[in-house]
Amino acid sequence: MGAALGWGTFAASSLVLGALLGIVRVWPPRLVGLVLAFGAGALIAAVSFELAEEGVQIGGPRAVAIGLALGALFYFVCDTALDRVSARMKARRAGAGGSDAGPALVLGAVLDGIPEQLVLGIGLATGGAVGVGLLVAIFVSNLPEAIGSASELRAAGRSDRTVILLWVAVAAACALATVVGYGLADVASSGVQGGINGFAAGALLVMLVDTMIPDARAKSGLVGGIVTAFGFAVAAGLSGLSA
Repeated sequence: MGAALGWGTFAASSLVLGALLGIVRVWPPRLVGLVLAFGAGALIAAVSFELAEEGVQIGGPRAVAIGLALGALFYFVCDTALDRVSARMKARRAGAGGSDAGPALVLGAVLDGIPEQLVLGIGLATGGAVGVGLLVAIFVSNLPEAIGSASELRAAGRSDRTVILLWVAVAAACALATVVGYGLADVASSGVQGGINGFAAGALLVMLVDTMIPDARAKSGLVGGIVTAFGFAVAAGLSGLSA
């Protein structure tokens, strides 16, 4: 349990680091796009090797397929609702002469982060080790979301202290999800564990196609594809390692 909390805290700490980086300076969109592209590639590798493949080994292909479909639908429904809330917030801010997409980005980070870190906890409970590829993918992909949100919140007039406390709370929720995953693995059947892996994979695939990859391409340009492939290669190379 202690290891789950420790590794979960480490993975989620990049949310706080990203918020700090967003407060310190204004980051060029191209640089944020390159980090997004690398993180997208790393997450694709994590979905392939750390989630889908290991889920099949644990619970079988049927459990993973059911979990993947449920995860994709769950993320789609939540993301659709989030888009509507974000659009209303932007409309209100535009009417007041400003813009603030920060809260929507925070909610998106929670929606992305909890399934990922549930699987981290399950991996620790079932294998006694955490997949380095998934750990790297989570850590890197968290940074752009936190940087973007912190910048938006600060531009909207939130204090630095408020921004940091908000992201500390998000990071704590994600870290606790690792502990929950660890506990679930102790009581869940192998089929349920495989289904949870599939659930996380489905949610991440929808997130990648709907949000992360388009943003990376728009901000980084053509070079984003190369950086995505590089991120995949790095995470794939690390997927056989454990920490």
